[in-house]
Amino acid sequence: MKIQIDHLSRYTYEERVPLNPHDLYLIPQQRSYFKTLDSQLEISPNPMGIHERISAEGNPYYQTWFKTETDQLEIRSKLTLEIGDFNPYAFILPAGLSFPFDYFAYPSYYLETLALYRSGGEDGARLVPFAKDIMAQSSDHISFLANLVASIHQNWKHIIREEPGLMTSKEVFEEKKGSCRDLSWMLMEMLRSLGLATRFVSGYAFNPELDEGHELHGWVEVFLPGAGWIGLDPSLGLLTDQNYIPLATSFHPAHTLPIMGTYGGKAGSNLFSEVFLKEL
Repeated sequence: MKIQIDHLSRYTYEERVPLNPHDLYLIPQQRSYFKTLDSQLEISPNPMGIHERISAEGNPYYQTWFKTETDQLEIRSKLTLEIGDFNPYAFILPAGLSFPFDYFAYPSYYLETLALYRSGGEDGARLVPFAKDIMAQSSDHISFLANLVASIHQNWKHIIREEPGLMTSKEVFEEKKGSCRDLSWMLMEMLRSLGLATRFVSGYAFNPELDEGHELHGWVEVFLPGAGWIGLDPSLGLLTDQNYIPLATSFHPAHTLPIMGTYGGKAGSNLFSEVFLKEL
């Protein structure tokens, strides 16, 4: 299967402003189940410089900088991808992993590497009883993760929320609703409170079950020895498959925005963004 992605972001400013450097996380991460056939990036005004870099967490991105002032910045990314099949359950966990568990015990050689991805917020501990109830109904680590995301999908409403930032996990848990990033953050804090390393993923989701306009999506990855990073989508209640194209991963959602940058002066700004995905 081939898909085409057209991602437009347009910033308008109340007056002409100088643009500071912008980092564009618009490069698909390497995955075994897809390859990029064509990639085009259109930026207006033309940047003075544009170079591909790698972030501290291993994300490829474009670093751009500008010379002229402008009252509008438009960035359009066009991708053509060839997608193959991917079985998210095709792995074997090593023997000796305890289940059920109060706090997941990684082999010692993982601890320093994963420390950043295991640190949780204050809300996480309040969510542990819910997760442990799901664990008690599960037979192993994978059925626990699958049952947990399925339960969130069934009991929490996935909403469109255009306001920036995150709802707290406490708010999401009590109000039984949240955007994809809110539900993912709640899941991350829940799993971290059980000792599991998690990271947030932003990217594209080509899935007919998603509501229109949700092609730019957020989900979670959890690390298990033998399996590596396993994708979990609490918005749809499933392990992620070939329909998911990651752009950036991080210990916190704030570091996975597709476009990150600032401008000079005090003028206000507005963002218009849209993503179109279609099968070729």
